[in-house]
Amino acid sequence: MRKITILLLFVLTMTSCGLLESEHEKPIEMVAFGALSDEESELITASPKDSNVKIVSMNDEIKSVIDRNYDKKEVYSITFNHTETNTSGNLIVFIALDKKTVVGKSKQSLNKK
Repeated sequence: MRKITILLLFVLTMTSCGLLESEHEKPIEMVAFGALSDEESELITASPKDSNVKIVSMNDEIKSVIDRNYDKKEVYSITFNHTETNTSGNLIVFIALDKKTVVGKSKQSLNKK
């Protein structure tokens, strides 16, 4: 009986550790914000959460600004609002579907096709 109790306690401990780890996953907006240079991050006047997050299909324009080794058909696009300048559109950061890996960024508005 004692072995079963210890085994059950061990399983519960290991399970709860996994749950706690997933709760502390960094928000995708913060992953994108961390990829910005100091100059780029200064353009964000409010919060990194003031952004649009969406999954977009790969096209030639997106492929031109991301890592050549990224071979998925979709990617997360995080567009930081109100970051446009006189010479470029809003900052866009592209993140892999794992929500952790930054695969590219752009300072220009990418046209929808």
